Parts: sequence; C-alpha cells; structure tokens
Amino acid sequence: MKTIKLKKDPLKLVKDVLNDLKASPDLGIYKCVQCGMCTSVCPGASQTEYDPRDMIRRVLENDETVIDDETIWNCFSCYTCNSVCPSGNNASEVNQILRQMRIDNGNGLKKIATFSPYGDSIIKTGVGSIPNEYFETMINDVGHDYMIMKLNIESMRTDLGLVDYILPKESVNEIESILDNSGFKNRLKKVKRCKK
Repeated sequence: MKTIKLKKDPLKLVKDVLNDLKASPDLGIYKCVQCGMCTSVCPGASQTEYDPRDMIRRVLENDETVIDDETIWNCFSCYTCNSVCPSGNNASEVNQILRQMRIDNGNGLKKIATFSPYGDSIIKTGVGSIPNEYFETMINDVGHDYMIMKLNIESMRTDLGLVDYILPKESVNEIESILDNSGFKNRLKKVKRCKK
C-alpha cells in the first residue's frame, strides 16, 4: 500500500484567512454548507459575476487563484450575506481579507488607488467625507440636488439641530499624528504611486 504525501497544507488558505487580524473570532467558514443563501441576497452577485458562495468554496478548496480573481472587487461589503447565513459565516469579511492579501502581494493597489482622495480628506479634515475631487462625479451621479445640498449643508445642519462638523485644528492635528504614527500616511503614498 502506497502512502500519499501532500505537498502542501490543503487548508492553508482557510487558515490564513482565519488567522488574519481582521477575521472575527467566530468566523464560520468551516461550517459553510454551500447552500447559496449568501449569493441569493448579494447585490454584487445580482449585478456582476461575483459569487460569494463560489468564493468561499474556492477558499475551502485552497484555490489561491481566488485572491487574483477580479470579481472579488465587486463585493459591496454590505454584510447582507452574513445576515442570512445559517452557519454564521461572513463572506463579506472573507472577501475583505482576500482583497488585503492581494494588496499585500502588490497586485491590488491599483484597485484602491482611486480612493486615495478619501485618505487625503481624512488627513486634512480629521473626518471622512466625499473629497472635492469627486464633486463633479457626484453631481453627474446624484443630480443637481447634490450641489444644492453641498452649498446649503451648514444651514441644513443648523435646522436639524446638529453641531458643526468641522473639527478644531488641535483635533485635526492629533488625528494626523495618529495617522502618521500608525503608518497610514506612508501607506497612502504607496497607493498614490500606483495611481500614476
């Protein structure tokens, strides 16, 4: 009787996903029964070739080509899949980890480069907001009402009883220091280089 030796760990990709810092302690990837509930409610799957059930299957089968599959970028990270999974799995979370693996491999930076103005906006203002670079796009996508809302945002907030959303300079400086010391600013520079 011959002994079959495996050349590599058949569960390496699953283990890599589960050991990732972003993986929830109760991520139920091993409990996936391939029922397809995630795919049935996924807005990304309804509009593109993305299939969360298939993505999980490929991870369970140690198919590392899933990391370079273009369809993983079609997940909206809405977590609808997680809300219906009978096994407590979270395809959206697994997808985010796969994307980060691709970015870490140096192959996914171009995918996120277009979002770099959001990082600049956080550094500049201390809060997340739609960057000025996307103003024209928002008007085209949302319509003229977006410009009216943007021009009247302060009076609208006052009418709603909301406080000023502009942070004091000291707070912005503190946030910028945190982003600098955490490596965010250097990482953002790296991402921007891929945009060119």
